[in-house]
Amino acid sequence: MGRTSNAKEKLLDAALELIWERSYGVVTIDAICEKAGVKKGSFYYFYESKSALAVEALEADWNECGKQKWDGLFSASIPPLERIRNFFLSTYEGQLALQKEHGQVLGCPCFSVGSETSTQDEAIRLKVQEILQRQVRYFESAIRDGQADGSIAAGDAASKAKCLFALLEGSLGQARIQNDLEFLRVLPETSLSILGVARTSTAA
Repeated sequence: MGRTSNAKEKLLDAALELIWERSYGVVTIDAICEKAGVKKGSFYYFYESKSALAVEALEADWNECGKQKWDGLFSASIPPLERIRNFFLSTYEGQLALQKEHGQVLGCPCFSVGSETSTQDEAIRLKVQEILQRQVRYFESAIRDGQADGSIAAGDAASKAKCLFALLEGSLGQARIQNDLEFLRVLPETSLSILGVARTSTAA
């Protein structure tokens, strides 16, 4: 009663944006409330801690934005190699837009928060692990489809998917640390090289 209907959504958006731009450790509840334009009492009405808010913010971001993006890029209607290449190209373009807006490469919010807090906050670690595992499965599905149509050599699809995902997140981390998009620009072709696919195989 008496609380704005969108206060919770404002807190979720503010938390994700601040934690992504800065870090989980340095962002305070006061800063989140200020960014959201929500009183601190309202924060504790919805959440018992910053950790609880971060967990829900990560899940909300996946459900509202992330899943839709991954579903579109990895649609079964797109040839498997194009799914993989287009995903890495989209990653570069997305980070380029963020760099222009914020003056720096922001990388992956989920991975950034997870790597920072995994030894300190079990709830966040488990949520990050869950979301990242969902993402790995998109790669695995594309690789299995590629193996089925002959565009990707046979082998352990799950291991190949984990390798590509490590390439993705490692490159995003390096790009964020060095504020250098070159780590991401080469990913579309590098990812296919790892799969043993000749560059000419993906030519339009």
